[in-house]
Amino acid sequence: MNNLSHFDSQPRSATDTGAITALCKAAGDPLRMQVLKVLQQNAYGVLELCQVFDIRQSAMSHHLKILANAGLVATRREGTTIFYRRNESHPDTDLQALQHVLFQTIDEAALDPGLRTRLESINQERSAASVAFFNQNAARFEENQDLIASWADYGDSVESFLDSSIAKRESALEIGPGYGQFLGKLSATFKQVTALDNSAEMLEQCRSRAATQNLQNIEFKLGDTSLALQQKLRSDCISLNMVLHHNPTPGEIINDCAQLLNAGGVLLITDLCAHDQDWVQKACGDLWLGFEPQELSRWAQTAGLTEGNSLYLAQRNGFRIQLRQFVKALPENH
Repeated sequence: MNNLSHFDSQPRSATDTGAITALCKAAGDPLRMQVLKVLQQNAYGVLELCQVFDIRQSAMSHHLKILANAGLVATRREGTTIFYRRNESHPDTDLQALQHVLFQTIDEAALDPGLRTRLESINQERSAASVAFFNQNAARFEENQDLIASWADYGDSVESFLDSSIAKRESALEIGPGYGQFLGKLSATFKQVTALDNSAEMLEQCRSRAATQNLQNIEFKLGDTSLALQQKLRSDCISLNMVLHHNPTPGEIINDCAQLLNAGGVLLITDLCAHDQDWVQKACGDLWLGFEPQELSRWAQTAGLTEGNSLYLAQRNGFRIQLRQFVKALPENH
C-alpha cells in the first residue's frame, strides 16, 4: 500500500491553505499563545488581559483581533464589557481537528508564574466583589432572586430532577445554598448534608431558616470549593443552584466539584441560559449573563464528567432556566 494513501487524494484549495496558515500564524506568537492558555477555562475583558500581561490596551486589542480573525477566540458582550473566550468550535469545520490538537497542546504547557499570579488577583477581585454584594444584600436575597426567577417557579422541577438523578443517598453538598430553599429536600433525601457559602451573612440567613424547619443533619461551612477540597468533603451529590453566574471562574468550580464527587456521584446544575438583560448585574450581583448549554457541557467534559439528563424551563419574564445533570463514572472494574 502506498504510504501516502491515508491523505486526501484531492489537494486542498488555496483558500484552505490560507486558513491553515492564518490559524498557525495567529497561534504562533508567544504572547498570543499565552492568551489562549489564560482563556482556557474563563472569559476576560481587554482591560483585565492588559493587567494580566502588563501591556497597553492598543497592543492587546491588536493581538485579540488577530486571534479573532483566525477563529481562535470569540467575543460576548456582558453589559458594557466585551469578554473574550476561546472559540472551542472553529467556524471552519475542516480546521476543527487542528484547533483541537492546538488547544490540547497549549493546555498541557505551563503558564508563566507571573501571569498566574496576576490572573489569580483578578479572579480574587471578582470574587470579593460578589461576596461583598451578598453580604450587603443578604436581607434582600429572595427579593432580588424573584426579579429573575423565584424558587416557587422552578423549585418543584429541581426537586423532581434530584429524585430522578441520584443513586446513592449518603452525602450531599450544596454550594451557595441561598436561603436554604433546597436544603429541606436535600435533608430528607441524604443522611448528611453540607451547606457551603463564602458569604457569612448569607450563611447565617440560611442557618436560621434551616433551624426554623428543624433540619438536624446539615453542617454549615463558611468558604468555597477550595475549603471543600482541603477538608475532603466528598459527596454523592453536589448542587450548584443559581450559583455559577455569580462566580468569577465557573469552569474551575465545576472542575472542583468533579474532584469532590464520589464515583457514581451526580453534579446538579441549575442556572440561567445566556441572555441579554444586563440590568441583573447591578440589581442582583450577577457576574455573567447566563451560559450557553454547550459551555456547561464543555466545562463538565473537561472535568471528566459525563452528561446526563437536561431540562429547560421558560420563565414569564423572558429568562430560561437550564437544569443539568453530570455524572462521575464508576471505576471500570466496578
